[in-house]
Amino acid sequence: MNLNLNEIAATLRNYEGITRKRAVEPFIRAFQAGGEHEFEIIASFGEDAAVIGYNDDEVLLIASDGIWHKLMQVDPQWAGYCAVLVNLHDIAAMGGKPIAMVDVFSISSRQTCTKVSQGMAEASRKFGVPVIGGHTHPDMLYDVIDVAILGTAKRDSVIYSSTARPGDNLLVAYDRDGRVHPSSDVNWDSTSHKAPSIVRKQMESMRELGEKHLVTAGKDISNPGIIGTIGMMLEVSNAGARVDLNGIPVPDGVELLKWLKMYPGMGFIVTCRPGDTDDVIRTFRENYLTSAKIGEIVGGSKLVIADKEQEEVLFDFSKDNITGIRIPARKSSTK
Repeated sequence: MNLNLNEIAATLRNYEGITRKRAVEPFIRAFQAGGEHEFEIIASFGEDAAVIGYNDDEVLLIASDGIWHKLMQVDPQWAGYCAVLVNLHDIAAMGGKPIAMVDVFSISSRQTCTKVSQGMAEASRKFGVPVIGGHTHPDMLYDVIDVAILGTAKRDSVIYSSTARPGDNLLVAYDRDGRVHPSSDVNWDSTSHKAPSIVRKQMESMRELGEKHLVTAGKDISNPGIIGTIGMMLEVSNAGARVDLNGIPVPDGVELLKWLKMYPGMGFIVTCRPGDTDDVIRTFRENYLTSAKIGEIVGGSKLVIADKEQEEVLFDFSKDNITGIRIPARKSSTK
């Protein structure tokens, strides 16, 4: 079946999960002047987690994330669960091991506090990463949960978002065994009903790939969805890509366009050398994730979506922005 690329492109360009990322640019500009630092800041803005030198063999990973207010309004317990999940993904995407989390919680009612806390505790137990502190603002006029996380990784195994290079293959990996969450039609729940042993293996797949030096870049699939996340990777890598929409695995009963806008619950975008593609797919499969090659990284600045012989330029990062972040070339974690 031929896809309507014009419709898909127009929908994704105007999808709120992508357009709201533009608010990042002016904030980052204020902190990019640099300055003297006592510690070794290896990576910061544009990566899923900041990377700080710790010793000769290890780095620290620091990230924070919050939950869309729309989800908090309709399901505080699921919002609390996702607040933990999205932060764990940021550390996992970098090839890291999460250590612990803290939170900042603004609450308008005790009932909301209880539900959010229950969701956070459920995710914390399932993934085996504790919440060890934070700060609470009671009696507020609104409800907001933000979480910060600390992790660690081997210095030579960190997976960066900004190291995709022309000639690399582009792959997706996620768990298609799930459901559209009843509280949000852009949330795919593939973890809440799974055993801790399974979801922890899924999360550790990126660390395994990093330590084997099988991937050249990686990123967790977040609110912008599959294509939006690819766009953010290309933006910071100063590269382009051609994505074959027919190659994207879609869960049974879910339409492609809906899937492209969905937060998949447990999902990653990676790039790798062509010769490592089968090993990457095999590693994901052994860790309970479906993976497939969906395109290639190319030179230039265009993100092109394709269906057979049809093509449509979705973004041209010489003039378009998602976050506006560009990162100078760095070496990937492959050897």
